[in-house]
Amino acid sequence: MLKNFRNIFLIILIGFAIWMLFFDANSLIIHSELNDEINDLENEKAYYRNEIERDNKAIKQLSTEEGIERIAREKYYMKKEEEDIYIIEYEDSLKVANRYE
Repeated sequence: MLKNFRNIFLIILIGFAIWMLFFDANSLIIHSELNDEINDLENEKAYYRNEIERDNKAIKQLSTEEGIERIAREKYYMKKEEEDIYIIEYEDSLKVANRYE
């Protein structure tokens, strides 16, 4: 009689463990998926913090006259009245058209 109870308890225990590991709402599979999602979100958070830091540096740089002048000269090719600007482009920086056309 005691032997039958041990087997029943063992079967119930194994069934309970299988249920908790795979079928329950808080199963091991769902728990690992949520951990992966948390890691992805933390990586994304770190990326955006770095972007914010980079943008804050750019804003700080643009808040000065020298910074505005540098951006105007580099990006928009603006110049002072008595200056001449020469734009030097290297072959490797130019887009090469398809040679077989």
